[in-house]
Amino acid sequence: MDPAIRWYVAHTQAREEEKARVNLVRQGFTAFLPQYRKRRRHARRIDWVRAPLFPRYLFVAMDIASTRWRAVSSTFGISHLVCHGDQPAPVPRGVVEDILARSDESGLVPIEPKVPFRKGDAVQVVAGALADRIG
Repeated sequence: MDPAIRWYVAHTQAREEEKARVNLVRQGFTAFLPQYRKRRRHARRIDWVRAPLFPRYLFVAMDIASTRWRAVSSTFGISHLVCHGDQPAPVPRGVVEDILARSDESGLVPIEPKVPFRKGDAVQVVAGALADRIG
């Protein structure tokens, strides 16, 4: 990737992340919407659906010196670009690239639930009304 091109964050309208991504791509922008598999329960059914890793946010790659970056904010599905003052705030280098590297071939970011306790483990409460109690 060209060193002048950086990743920026776009804040989307509620539940419009995919619509915003499609509309940005149609305009020639490179957009990345990280997603993961989410377990959904509805009407006594459990299924797995794609869900945004960062709800209401997606990433846009561009060189703000040579790109019409203000067009991003007027894209259908986009609320605004995350800015610092009057300029878009770039994501630190390596953050989006790391998420892209972790994505599988279908574009999903694997999320491994880490459960620190098992049934029967002793735990100690460290704060609050039950501090120092063992359960």
